[in-house]
Amino acid sequence: MDSEDCLPEGGKLPELKPDARQAQGFISFFKKLPKDPRAIRFFDRRDYYTAHGENATFIAKTYYHTMTALRQLGGNSDGISSVSVSRAMFETIARNLLLDRTDHTLELYEGSGSSWRLTKSGTPGNIGSFEDILFANNDMQYSPVTVALFPVFREGQLYVALSFVDMTNRKLGLAEFPEDSRFTNVESALVELGCKECLLPADFEKSIDLQPLQDAISNCSILLTERKKAEFKSRDLVQDLGRIIRGSVEPVRDLLSQFDYALGTLGALVSYAELLADDTNYGNYTIEKFNLDRYMRLDSAVVRALNIVEGKTDVNKNFSLFGLMNRTCTAGMGKRLLNKWLKQPLIDVNEINNRLDMVQAFAEDPELRQGLRQQLKRISDIDRLTHALRKKSANLQPVVKLYQSCSRIPYIKGVLQQYNGQFSTSVMTRFLSSLEEWLTENRYGRFANLVETAIDLGQVDNGEYRISPLYSSDLAVLKDELSEVENHINNLHMHTATDLDLSVDKQLKLEKGPFGHVFRISKKDEQKVRKKLTTNYIIIETRKDGVKFTSAKLKKLGDQYQSLLGDYTSCQKKIVDNVVQVSCTFSEVFENFAAIISELDVLQSFADLAISCPVPYVRPDITTSEEGDIILQGSRHPCVEAQDGVNFIPNDCTLARGKSWFQIITGPNMGGKSTFIRQVGVNVLMAQVGSFVPCDQASISVRDCIFARVGAGDCQLRGVSTFMQEMLETASILKGASEKSLIIIDELGRGTSTYDGFGLAWAICEHLVEVTRAPTLFATHFHELTALANKNGDQHQHVPDLGIANYHVGAHIDPSSRKLTMLYKVFIMIMSLFSSGSCVQKVEPGSCDQSFGIHVAEFANFPEAVIALAKSKAEELEDFTSAPNLSGEPSDEVGSKRKRVFSPDDVTRGAARARLLLEDFSALPLDEVDGSKATEMVAKLKSDFEKDAASNPWLQQFL
Repeated sequence: MDSEDCLPEGGKLPELKPDARQAQGFISFFKKLPKDPRAIRFFDRRDYYTAHGENATFIAKTYYHTMTALRQLGGNSDGISSVSVSRAMFETIARNLLLDRTDHTLELYEGSGSSWRLTKSGTPGNIGSFEDILFANNDMQYSPVTVALFPVFREGQLYVALSFVDMTNRKLGLAEFPEDSRFTNVESALVELGCKECLLPADFEKSIDLQPLQDAISNCSILLTERKKAEFKSRDLVQDLGRIIRGSVEPVRDLLSQFDYALGTLGALVSYAELLADDTNYGNYTIEKFNLDRYMRLDSAVVRALNIVEGKTDVNKNFSLFGLMNRTCTAGMGKRLLNKWLKQPLIDVNEINNRLDMVQAFAEDPELRQGLRQQLKRISDIDRLTHALRKKSANLQPVVKLYQSCSRIPYIKGVLQQYNGQFSTSVMTRFLSSLEEWLTENRYGRFANLVETAIDLGQVDNGEYRISPLYSSDLAVLKDELSEVENHINNLHMHTATDLDLSVDKQLKLEKGPFGHVFRISKKDEQKVRKKLTTNYIIIETRKDGVKFTSAKLKKLGDQYQSLLGDYTSCQKKIVDNVVQVSCTFSEVFENFAAIISELDVLQSFADLAISCPVPYVRPDITTSEEGDIILQGSRHPCVEAQDGVNFIPNDCTLARGKSWFQIITGPNMGGKSTFIRQVGVNVLMAQVGSFVPCDQASISVRDCIFARVGAGDCQLRGVSTFMQEMLETASILKGASEKSLIIIDELGRGTSTYDGFGLAWAICEHLVEVTRAPTLFATHFHELTALANKNGDQHQHVPDLGIANYHVGAHIDPSSRKLTMLYKVFIMIMSLFSSGSCVQKVEPGSCDQSFGIHVAEFANFPEAVIALAKSKAEELEDFTSAPNLSGEPSDEVGSKRKRVFSPDDVTRGAARARLLLEDFSALPLDEVDGSKATEMVAKLKSDFEKDAASNPWLQQFL
């Protein structure tokens, strides 16, 4: 955005104009602050904020995009740079620093002169102090987690101790697990937990190389915070946890006894997050053992490759899987659970099918789905309201909003009870039983009675949250006294109107404001009554909107009213505090409601997506990782097909054990290889999340992990070359993948010489086939790799019969013009109108018979001289014009080299005739004629085409 757009209207910023003494006092205070390059410090000036020094320069560059926003505070010798920020701009900066970036912390100071104090601080992992600002007008889409790590060698094996804290959901966890030199397990854990900040010991032993660990943290875009090693201690940990963990301390003691070094990481987290300093945490946390093998493992590379989460550069919401699948209705709760599920795909077949059952139930019953959506839209963020309830500054508003949201739950229960389809038993078990349990008189019923008795719900529509006067006898007495004084004031209003000969309300208005109760009349009416006004009344002020005045009687009554109102407010505050405190005891009820409602919201969102797409999604068949294949018929990439103007070409993918478990995919750039292999990964992930998939038919053998090597990303910005990043990601695959994983690799070996790149690609393929034995999609520009499929050759006898198959993206080079033409499926689709045969898929069995780099360069309009020289040199070096058929098997078998069985002349003439057919077909006025005429016109095209194709073998393949 332009700098002009970043400045307020008129280009003016709030001005900081302290006197010299105040300025000097502030500068003295500011320069004594401890140095912290990560901290962005703001100073609250009541109507606006300021930042100073390097922070001011950072804000001017990053958010205003102009250095003209800077001002100098103080003299030249000891002055500091300053920038002013409006309250709206501060909210924008706070959201960016804490929700989007992961390289800064935020601090807010209040005070004046040289006396300032830190009132709020936040990090990407701890946003609690700024929640009111961050989510005032935005849903909270994820719950940030802070993790503490402690690597250690034990009996010659590297282990990592891990603990985490989720301060939004008040949850703690810990784990210890073996690790490799690339810290692949840690990276998967950080992705799964949704970590935003990571604590590491600063003074760590030299025997462990922490650089790969720091790289893993950086890959996940996590703020790294180093703490003294002495803080990683477990002293008094059981006692400390006993104060904040819900329930008995004995289970906590038993859990901690299973760990060694993880106790230190948990101690560091409890201290860093200051959990004991906030007594609202007491008795409200839960703790668990974190199990790394409970869900499908994902690393940062696959999160990027499959576009799982939203990115800063996304053009629209459908660019990411989260954006596409987010059709949730609740305010934030459903979004957070969806975000969590996408990073935690299931690996248990029964759990996956349970989710799919619910999605199918909602997809097949529009009345059930729409009824749910209608009710879910009226539910606020129960999690955040419960969190707000526990704050010391809590008032009646979250209590009322919780009541309003929970009052919709009986309606949701009613909608679910009306469903009588094939999954009605599952609906009862999964949702209705729990809802009935928490809606009982002993649980939610007691909270509802409290609210209905204690709070004046009739005033809520007016934006007022009051205690009902019927709830307290003291409050009732004060309320009666207030009403009596109000009646006297209203009577005086009418008497004064009569005295001044003015109409009540229309001419003589009674108002409450900074001056208490006052009368107001227009300046025009004031001229009529000026004499009586100056004699019998007291004029307070004269402004454009009229004249305000009072009388001795009104002043006395107004003072009485203010005194009583103060007593009423004081009495009400004690009752409000009591109502809030009692409401807090129902936190478990609210948390369970939130869990049920969130799950319903995400599942109905899956169903809504599945049936509302132009081509509906289908339910996948799920098998265990030990059996079954991965078969996707007519599969599509959900995010790509959702883009405007995209006519997506579906493709089949058959990863079959012993036949095509390892697929080498060749073809020209821009042909769709990358999209194809990614869509397979996306389909598998969606299925294991519990969603329907964009296929005509799908069968999926559950995978415990997806590995991806499909792009270097922003590695150069971190000082890592593209090729090095390629090798690091591939190393993670070779070390971390198992036969239960899914591997997708795109264009490996491009960052080095052709020979080195080919050698690495070949060796990696053989390792994946011989050792890893996982289903793999290996897209490559090295069409020489297709020789791997000829496994019976002497050179390859050691390659096991895992099932290596070659596939290619169709392309054709006109032998006369040497121009590249992609064989898009439009022609094939038209041909299917003429024949009862099946459509040929764009990704087809067999390898690509040549490279297409030079032809793509022609598309990019390279100079002709450069193209000519490239072709000349390529012909000199080319020694792989065809792959030998070492097996002696028929050449059209899956996995063999695809032969050129047509003469160049046949292909050239056939392509020209096919293009003519496309032009003739597109010119048909099918929308202007009736059905019989349209059939006649198409039949004529077909007849003419068949006559010409009779003498052309290349065209005959389509008939």
